[in-house]
Amino acid sequence: MGRSRTGGRAGGRRPAAHQPATPPNEAPAPGGRPVVVPSLAAATLPRVWQGVGYRPLADTERGRALFDFAAMPWPERLAFAWGAWTAATGGERLVGAVAAERHATTAMLHGPVVDTRDGGPAAEPLDPLEVAGQLLAAALDHATALGVATLYARPQGLDRVWVRFGFIPVPEVALPPALAGRTGAGLYAWRGGSALWTLREAAGG
Repeated sequence: MGRSRTGGRAGGRRPAAHQPATPPNEAPAPGGRPVVVPSLAAATLPRVWQGVGYRPLADTERGRALFDFAAMPWPERLAFAWGAWTAATGGERLVGAVAAERHATTAMLHGPVVDTRDGGPAAEPLDPLEVAGQLLAAALDHATALGVATLYARPQGLDRVWVRFGFIPVPEVALPPALAGRTGAGLYAWRGGSALWTLREAAGG
């Protein structure tokens, strides 16, 4: 936590359950059940939760600086990024970020990273797991709206957050070659809101 990085030992409430952005579209799933697919316009709308604002990160240099402080790599081929913001003297303070790189219908998440440093006497205390969860919810909506079917992520000690959002642990061979070799140990994967998919399908992207 001291290096602006959330971890599984953090206290506080569990992240709120993920609710897809609205209004949604419905696409048929292989089993005949509809899959909620938010439109890109709806998925990228700014949102506010418990005094923290979340929106697509236009200023990627600020996100990169936050990742650098946490000693985490920023993706070279950025597909999209989200930031978490709180009010600060003279403007806003970036307190969290998540980024993604994409290959076809698969994507790799980097982060979330949450800055747990004291924001000053007027700053509200942050629940880092809640901020991480909200960033992940936004990233899931955004990726789904872009047509991404499978998302991968490194654990980073956030196992409770990944599991709550439907991610499952998978072996490294599940990564498609275009996303292999990224820094970190362990791997989680999410596919269309369900953990029911085969490793062969995942590796094929």
